[in-house]
Amino acid sequence: MRAVRNTDQGILVTEVGEAAEPEAPGGVPGTRLAVASAGICGTDVNFAAGGVQGYTYGHEFAGTAADGRSYAVEPTVHCGACAQCRAGHIQRCAAPEHGTLGIFRDGGMCEAVTVPEDMLVPLPAGLDVRDACLVEPAAVAWHGVRRAALAPGERLAVVGGGSIGLLAAASARQLGSEADIEVRHKHQRVAAERLGAGEVEAEGGYDVVIDAAGSAAGLARCAELARPGGRVVLLGVYQDTVPLPGIPGLVKELTYVHAMAYGRHDGVRDFEAAAALLAGDPGIAKALITHRFPLDEAAEAFRVAADRAAGSLKVVLHP
Repeated sequence: MRAVRNTDQGILVTEVGEAAEPEAPGGVPGTRLAVASAGICGTDVNFAAGGVQGYTYGHEFAGTAADGRSYAVEPTVHCGACAQCRAGHIQRCAAPEHGTLGIFRDGGMCEAVTVPEDMLVPLPAGLDVRDACLVEPAAVAWHGVRRAALAPGERLAVVGGGSIGLLAAASARQLGSEADIEVRHKHQRVAAERLGAGEVEAEGGYDVVIDAAGSAAGLARCAELARPGGRVVLLGVYQDTVPLPGIPGLVKELTYVHAMAYGRHDGVRDFEAAAALLAGDPGIAKALITHRFPLDEAAEAFRVAADRAAGSLKVVLHP
């Protein structure tokens, strides 16, 4: 079976045994999927550039089972039994096996993969399996917006025009809030306009600002845009110390809220809500998926995904 792995020669498509995760705790059986789409995440790009090896990449993926049903895969490996899992916070699972398919263990950038059935999220009508790799990043964005706890009438800004930032703006609109977004590149502004997101107002004064940039400059901008007493939601990933702007945050008494991955809100999987978001508005996938490549062209796909200035938003592999 062909799979995308990082090597000393860079990203290569290699022959491996079929990727298979063991049964989930409690004996949940596995289901084999023919992978139809696998998105390249910024984490994948950074890991590849950093030389991270030893497993099949891909935590954003969807596929079709032998019975013809199509699914997105919620890739979180969790025990289901600890206090955090029972409360619906599977992303906070305390068990040693906690992790994510495609991050330090085999994922979905391959021809076929077997995953526990409790990771499967059936695709609603209107969501093409070739677009359904977007469910994972959409669930990240949806979870972040839910963590923002927007009240009616509150103003929201997003800093960062990558796929997560754009999906956060789309999620906010679905939840009844308008969103303005600050981007760096022209193609990101075009996508934002297609999603109905406005431009950030110069005077700021936003009740909630979402950090989707993951940089010191982005966090500084979030603090500038937030009103006194406002909230900043951290969707950006920081490997080391988070560079919070001290004086602006202190003077404004800002509240910083972390948001990691996805779980459950009011008993509903963030993954299911994200799938419904994409199914209800096919224009989201059309705006975000800028490049598609066959699996054999994975190296070129990673190169394009790393070059935001070249016009890429979401780059998708199709085995």
